[in-house]
Amino acid sequence: MSKMSIEALPDTQLKLWRVSGATMGTRYTAAFHASPKTDEKELAARLAAAVGAVDEQMSNWKESSDLSRLNRAELDCWVPVSRSLAVLLARALEIGSDTHNAFNIGVGDLVGMWGFGPSGERRAHCSGSVDTSQASPCSSASDLIDVDVQQCRARKRGPVALDLCGIAKGFGVDELARVLNEHEIDSWLVGIDGEMRARGSKPDGSLWAIALEAPDDERHSAMGVIELSNAAIATSGDYRHWADIDGARVSHTMDPRTGRPLCSSVASVTVIAPTCADADAYATALLVLGVQAGRDYAQRRRLDALFVVRDGDALRMIGTGCFANVQPTD
Repeated sequence: MSKMSIEALPDTQLKLWRVSGATMGTRYTAAFHASPKTDEKELAARLAAAVGAVDEQMSNWKESSDLSRLNRAELDCWVPVSRSLAVLLARALEIGSDTHNAFNIGVGDLVGMWGFGPSGERRAHCSGSVDTSQASPCSSASDLIDVDVQQCRARKRGPVALDLCGIAKGFGVDELARVLNEHEIDSWLVGIDGEMRARGSKPDGSLWAIALEAPDDERHSAMGVIELSNAAIATSGDYRHWADIDGARVSHTMDPRTGRPLCSSVASVTVIAPTCADADAYATALLVLGVQAGRDYAQRRRLDALFVVRDGDALRMIGTGCFANVQPTD
């Protein structure tokens, strides 16, 4: 169930509205400045429906979702899917090909093998050791799946289990943005978990302030603040979801190039992009690529990216684009 609150703002005809609710195992939020005459119930319902639809279509945790049906489908069998899922699958395949498989939505089996999937159980051959000497690279998802956006359908051409965890939350944020845009609201900040998107500025002219989370799994703290307008921001890191296997820390992010959980000195990557789906996917890809290859790719694509790297007990920041001159905070 969504919740809505309203705050009166001095010397303005607009009011600050806040909406929040549960989705995708976490919460969505929306803050926006709009007329006091805004139909709060109708708008709150549309926001909840927008993220609810994404969850129903793209969740691996729901057996009835379009994605789950596609994962269960036989090879070479076209499966009807929602237009949203078709569009997102196509975009995910584009980013996967462009990043040379660093972003790969075909890692569902690998995610499940290491206990980060819907069952939450590691496969038997992963339970005794973190030795992954038998691991092999994942095939490119674009080689295993066809997407027909015009007819809203998809099919598997080879064995593959799709996982959209690296892009679906970002798309959900974009759907929140779509609803507010359709209501002709020009000043808003929406988010799901740590993925955010903003439009316009506040009535006093200030921009929306976004805290950059420090990569610390023991406590939530900010390592800086960035002002955001007409853009989206997403962070991928190794500190939010991980498992301790035989005393070794195993990241929930999989490296499709090795077929293993990612092992890197990069603690997190933050990306700013026009859409949150893109920011989400690129942050995952850059995390997998690592500092050197990731920075080179970000510079070629002119991405605004911030790498936070563990250097012993210290954190080092390396940025491109608007983050190029970022300095660590005390």
